[in-house]
Amino acid sequence: MMKLSLVLMLGRWYSTRDPETDIGLKQMILPSIFVIIPSIIVIIQPDLGSGIILLLVFFSITFYRRLKLKPIIIIGILGLVGSIVMYEFGLKDYQKQRVITFFDPWGDVKGHGYNAIQSEIAIGSGQIFGKGFKKSSQASLSYLPENHTDFAFSVFNEEHGIFGSMILIGLYIILFIRFIWLSMATTNFYDSVIVIGLMSIFFWHTFINMSMTAGLLPIVGIPLPLVSYGGSSLITFGLCCGIATSISNSRKLF
Repeated sequence: MMKLSLVLMLGRWYSTRDPETDIGLKQMILPSIFVIIPSIIVIIQPDLGSGIILLLVFFSITFYRRLKLKPIIIIGILGLVGSIVMYEFGLKDYQKQRVITFFDPWGDVKGHGYNAIQSEIAIGSGQIFGKGFKKSSQASLSYLPENHTDFAFSVFNEEHGIFGSMILIGLYIILFIRFIWLSMATTNFYDSVIVIGLMSIFFWHTFINMSMTAGLLPIVGIPLPLVSYGGSSLITFGLCCGIATSISNSRKLF
């Protein structure tokens, strides 16, 4: 729920400023505080994945709002320093181990690297056209844990192969393009910022989930939108689609 609240808050804040004027460092102080506090609280839970999503959504909306060069450089430096500090003092031991496992999952095959290896095996065994619906050996034999949530894409890959995965990725791309089109089609700048924020929620969930299951990013607990099983995530994604649909319908009314 914090992801959606953050989008609405940032949309309101940035829409009160002249959309044709680039924003500087001073204009970013207050919205940065708005996002840093809940992000830290979420990471402390601990829920590193959701905390990262909050930060990525903030950066996506902020860059869409147009930044001057100086804030971009400062954000890059602070992000690098903050990542080092977070790794040394903010992450728990098991979270640090996930980062280490990302670089060498075969160093601990039966331990911390087990999930990543089984996920890659599931994706590879699907080959081109997959094994068929509900015929995933990694899921049915319980080799792959959390196969209905975090690793749903791995199971989908094994069942439908690279061909089915490309169709799924294509559907996500169509959804992203539709969000971008809507942000340009609406005449209300507030609505435009909101739509970009909603799209960033979908995009970063999709990108991180698919990347971590394929071994391109460290494993974090991020669901795949509208595919992974879940209660609060499904409600959040449903609300995002509902708000976007409402904005699209209102274009013809106002």
